[in-house]
Amino acid sequence: MGILKIRVWPDEVLKKKAKEVTEIGGEIVKLSQDMLETMYNSRGIGLAATQVGVLKRIIVIDTNYPEDQKNPLILINPVIVESEGEEIMEEGCLSLPGITTEVKRAYRILVKGFDLDGRELEIEATGLNARVIQHEIDHLNGKLFIDRIGKVRRELLKKKLKKLKREEEE
Repeated sequence: MGILKIRVWPDEVLKKKAKEVTEIGGEIVKLSQDMLETMYNSRGIGLAATQVGVLKRIIVIDTNYPEDQKNPLILINPVIVESEGEEIMEEGCLSLPGITTEVKRAYRILVKGFDLDGRELEIEATGLNARVIQHEIDHLNGKLFIDRIGKVRRELLKKKLKKLKREEEE
């Protein structure tokens, strides 16, 4: 297993749509494990394959970490089939370091996908789990959480990101 490089905005891969996984084999299992290791190493609670430069529809999440025991969820080809309610909460992203803002998302979702054994999963998620799954599926569709906020706030956050990036390079 290994730590992968997390792509950071404005990397173009973050705007690309991931392709469906057609075969779950050793390569996908290894990628998923590396993604989990990368997510934990970065102290994140979700990661999409596009964030590590791989255009495959794979997400990993673990909202228990780091406070509780690890309880990872790996979803291949996830699709939200139902959603209801609304909730506004602060979000951050490993691909937008140092940036957080409030984002409106569905409170409850029903998501379908596959596990690493190729078994179909159907998961009902609420609250933080629902939010993280929606956030990661957005990544698979080439969307960042700042794409879900108003234009003025988005431009302010992009300026802040550019400033943070310049300071990091100095």
